[in-house]
Amino acid sequence: SFPTRRSSDLLQGDVGTGKTVVAFLSLLHWIRGTGGQVAYMAPTTILATQVAKKLAEFLEPYGITSALLLGSLKTKEKKEIKSALASGQLSVVVGTHALIQEDTHYKHLSYVIIDEQHRFGVAQRAKLWDKNKEIHPHVLVMTATPIPRTLAMTLYGDLDVSVIDELPV
Repeated sequence: SFPTRRSSDLLQGDVGTGKTVVAFLSLLHWIRGTGGQVAYMAPTTILATQVAKKLAEFLEPYGITSALLLGSLKTKEKKEIKSALASGQLSVVVGTHALIQEDTHYKHLSYVIIDEQHRFGVAQRAKLWDKNKEIHPHVLVMTATPIPRTLAMTLYGDLDVSVIDELPV
């Protein structure tokens, strides 16, 4: 079942500490537990493309579908991806600002991951999690920029802050 109230988490850690791995594992757990859709928003086309490729490889053994949605895609390809999102045939979408365009609709968007969250404005982030008003998606924002807990709560509201403070072995 889907959450009745949006909850938010901030995952903070230096580059290379494993934030993306945590995001991948959490989205797999989320999809398998709820059957909902996940949107993973990255600030650049390069990062979105890298994440989409790695994520597709990670999800393949589980039979979970994913796609990369960018503004630079050909119109036909964008329409196909957006149609699959709206119908619920697509479980995971990775992209940039294309994820929040007016003509991008989701059937059951229940988990939103925002990478390098400081690169997006508050209104941009809100557009993504407000895409499906009857479902209140869980939100995971990630950053490599240290943000003190009090500042994080002021900027993002009531959220749980997790810090990865060492590199993987």
